Amino acid sequence: MSILNISAYKFVALDERAALRDAIAQRCEALALKGTVLLAPEGINLFLAAPRDAIEAFMAWLRDDARFADIVPKQSWSEQVPFGRMRVRLKKEIITMHAPAIRPEAGRAPHVLPRDLRRWLDAGHDDEGREVVLLDTRNDYEVAAGTFENTIDYGLSSFTGFPPAVAADRSRFEGKTVVSFCTGGIRCEKAAIHMSQIGIEHVYQLEGGILNYFEEVGGAHWRGDCFVFDGRGAVDPSLAPSDAR
Repeated sequence: MSILNISAYKFVALDERAALRDAIAQRCEALALKGTVLLAPEGINLFLAAPRDAIEAFMAWLRDDARFADIVPKQSWSEQVPFGRMRVRLKKEIITMHAPAIRPEAGRAPHVLPRDLRRWLDAGHDDEGREVVLLDTRNDYEVAAGTFENTIDYGLSSFTGFPPAVAADRSRFEGKTVVSFCTGGIRCEKAAIHMSQIGIEHVYQLEGGILNYFEEVGGAHWRGDCFVFDGRGAVDPSLAPSDAR
C-alpha cells in the first residue's frame, strides 16, 4: 500500500484562523495532499492522505508552529487516496457539541492508554477493582460498523444529543470507571470533560481513540470494523480498508 492516511487533532486556542487557513491550504496544494483540515477557536482537526514523503513534509512544516509541535498523527495505509479533494475549513467547533462551557484547550481530560484499557478489559475491572463501563460517543451509523464488546451507546444521530442522553443516564455510572471512546479521540475527549463537569466520577477517554487502540493492541475485545470518514468506508483492526460501509 503506497498511500499514507493520517488523522490528528489538538485542542489549542487559535486566533487569526483565516490566515492560518490560507497558509495550510497553500502548503497542502504544493504537496498535492487530499483531505480535510478543520480550524476553530478551540483547535485543529485534520485528515490527510498522500504518499509518505508528502505527508511527512507537511507534518514537519506544521510542527514548526509551536502550537502544533507535539501533534502525533494516527496512521494507516491504503492503495488509493480516499479523498476526492483538499479542503481547509473554518468552523465554530472542530467537533460540534453545542456546549460552550467545555474548553478542552484549557486542560485535557484524564485518559487511559490502549494497553491499559485492554488489561482492564481482560481482568474485568480497573486497577482499583471498579467495574469498567465502555461508552461509545459516536453516531449510530458509526457504531453499526463495529464497536467494543458490552458497550453502551445512545443511538445518536448527532453528537449534540450526547449531553442530554448522558445526563439522563448518570445513575448507571455510579461507583464504576467510565471510558469514553470514539474514532480518533476528539469526540470522546469532549465527552469525558462534559461527564466530569456534571459530576460523574472516574471518567477517562481512550487515548487516541479506536484507531490508536487498533495500532497499539489490535482488535482485542472489539467486534467488527471502525467507520472512517473517507472513501475507505471503514478499517479493520489491522487498519486495512474494509467493505463495511
